Amino acid sequence: MPVLFEPATAADVLGGMITPAVLISACGTLTLSTSNRLGRIVDRVRDLLKQAESLPPWNPADEDAQDRRAHIADQIAQQSARIKWLQGAVICLYSAIALLVGSSLAIGLSAVARGSFAWAPVALGLLGACTMLVAGGLLIRDARLATRSTLAEMAYIHRMVARRTGEPLPAAHAEATSAQAGG
Repeated sequence: MPVLFEPATAADVLGGMITPAVLISACGTLTLSTSNRLGRIVDRVRDLLKQAESLPPWNPADEDAQDRRAHIADQIAQQSARIKWLQGAVICLYSAIALLVGSSLAIGLSAVARGSFAWAPVALGLLGACTMLVAGGLLIRDARLATRSTLAEMAYIHRMVARRTGEPLPAAHAEATSAQAGG
């Protein structure tokens, strides 16, 4: 039986096959983090449902209830947008893992085929890295939406406290929260 590889070459091939593992590990960590974010959104939406179910019947004179209704609707819209961005990120991360595993396998197959398709591992690795880049962009977008949602929540709390206590908010804090929630 002919020897496919010299021992040194076999070690090089195996070393090359392991190289994408660093990016695969990074994808795994990002996937876990993103899945946790998705879980928190599901929990938040369930909490908003409970809040919506506990709203009093419609009364235009009840300013607190009207503000609460508007706040719940706004939060649902923001969580809906976030979950779509995160779904895209998870799909990209799973795709990147598949492409990077494919790159690792292609390194071995290319060596067996004596380099006749040496372009395949490079192409798969580049596609995997680009897919990770797209996932990173989607996660950045989600982080911005999460920040906006939290600032809107804080602005709602400030309005409720001011309405119930009759005391206005400190001007600098109220303006900063309001400006950031809108932008």
